[in-house]
Amino acid sequence: MMTHTRGNEGRWLEPCPQPGQKHFTTTNMSARSQTKLGEVGESLHLVRSLRDCLASGVLVVNRREQIVSCNPEAERLLNLPSGKTLHAPITLLPVALQNLVREVIAGKKPVTCEQLNLLAGSSVTHTYHVNLVPVRSQADSLDVVVVLSDITSFARLEGAVTRLDRLSTIGTLSATMAHEIKNALVAVKTFVDLLLEKNRDSELSEVVSREMKRMESIVGQMLKFGGPARPNFSTVRLHDVLEQSLRMVQHKLDGKLISLNRSFNATPDAVHGDDYQLEQAFVNLFLNAAEATGANGSLTVTTEVVAAASKTAPHVRVIVKDTGVGITPEHLQKLFEPFFTTKHHGTGLGLPITQRIIQEHRGEITVESEPDKGTTFFIKIPVAHRA
Repeated sequence: MMTHTRGNEGRWLEPCPQPGQKHFTTTNMSARSQTKLGEVGESLHLVRSLRDCLASGVLVVNRREQIVSCNPEAERLLNLPSGKTLHAPITLLPVALQNLVREVIAGKKPVTCEQLNLLAGSSVTHTYHVNLVPVRSQADSLDVVVVLSDITSFARLEGAVTRLDRLSTIGTLSATMAHEIKNALVAVKTFVDLLLEKNRDSELSEVVSREMKRMESIVGQMLKFGGPARPNFSTVRLHDVLEQSLRMVQHKLDGKLISLNRSFNATPDAVHGDDYQLEQAFVNLFLNAAEATGANGSLTVTTEVVAAASKTAPHVRVIVKDTGVGITPEHLQKLFEPFFTTKHHGTGLGLPITQRIIQEHRGEITVESEPDKGTTFFIKIPVAHRA
């Protein structure tokens, strides 16, 4: 959203001299440049002299809404034809920037736009900081000097710093939780082991034993965001991991009459990874799908081998698709942020942990979703090297 403020802060031109004045002064420039200029028309010459030395894009528009000066950086930032902007109409500029220029011409006051979103090319949106300053030129005519800087990377950096701050909070929280849970788990595990000794023939004993080990593994990974994880990597069959993960959520699917569709086509399906961690990642995805999908919906899990680019190994791609409520665009971009959740009782940690696990397996996870049309996760993990 476009916001702007008016004022003289941070400008290098003194705007709009009083009537009768035939010059303007400059600030923060060399002593030679600070000497009085005899003709106001030399202001444009000064801009042309400086334009190639500035990191920002600079262009000048006259009262007739024509571009009378434009440096190469402005051409690049605004995707303008190189060397063909002189005397071109401002309709060559993005509409939002045209409106700002017209506002300055009409009001004869400087305008600062802190964040202006413009298309850079055909589909990529960049964020710019824009200063527009009115100056008097020849015959007391009004020109507008436009200085713009691409601040897209700064916005990304700010997001990264915010994310790091959240991760440090999770690290502290995880350390406390891991200590308390591990103490309680010792007593629970002892009691469960005694029960399993008396029920060796029970089909449930194998599942309980495995899940106890998985709980221990999860507790050991609760410091995942607070310090480097040390997963126990080996060659694992991804289809076996998926089957085990689906088995753990089957009761959730049955309770809502959600149909499960498997299509395991990946050959080979061997990956280099930690089966407990991968199971944790996929259980998170399957539980989210079950919670988002209404009665009589469907969950589809597909695997396939994706050819690699250049010399890298091929990948196993896992596609997890549900017919649930979907995710709005504004929520979609925050999906992997720690503590972000749309659930009433959610923690906002499931998907960030899932993403971290996939990344530790040298893979990647992406998501596509539309409200009321369901959500699809795409997970890619490199195929294990053959022995």
